[in-house]
Amino acid sequence: MGVSKKTASPQRIGVLGGAFDPPHVVHVALAEAACAELNLDVLHVIPTGDAWHKTRTLTAAEHRVAMSQLAFSNVPQAVVDTREITRSGPTYTVDTLRELKAEYPDAQLYLIMGADQARALTSWRDWEEVTRLAIICVAARAPSAGANGAIRTEFGADFPPGVEVHRIAMPVSDLSATRIRTQLAAHTSVSPLVFEPVARYIALHHLYLTP
Repeated sequence: MGVSKKTASPQRIGVLGGAFDPPHVVHVALAEAACAELNLDVLHVIPTGDAWHKTRTLTAAEHRVAMSQLAFSNVPQAVVDTREITRSGPTYTVDTLRELKAEYPDAQLYLIMGADQARALTSWRDWEEVTRLAIICVAARAPSAGANGAIRTEFGADFPPGVEVHRIAMPVSDLSATRIRTQLAAHTSVSPLVFEPVARYIALHHLYLTP
């Protein structure tokens, strides 16, 4: 994991945020698909800080960062970015995009998200600015034809005219971090669902012993 092969001023920057509590194989598959399909120079994997929309207490940030570093270690473009964790107060995607745009004014930003996030996008703080700062890239099963037009209709009906929405084709999966936490609390193996280094870290630090 890292950006050693990339230029000092990347032109195509992906942003993949999430609680990563814990990061699992579908998170990494999405990262790999986004890097390949969008030809990203760098992918910022951003663990959530004090997220305004989370109703449960997240696992300590240090653990989520460490697990993310392990999970995404084989994605060459990925770098774990802790800015939302170190930012004081509630964290909002628009603030992260503003910062990245200030750091890389000539770069194109790609905001990568799942279908559920896309459907809720219009409830985000300054969501219209979010759509101006980055191309919205939604992980969803690709139809046989007209993928981007279809996803614009499906997820972007309320978006302003001209907002660019891109579909990242992904197999359908019901895997979630909630399911993994539930299985761990029940002492059920999650080895197919998280990578082995992450599973070892969870066991070493006695994480997710309760749902």
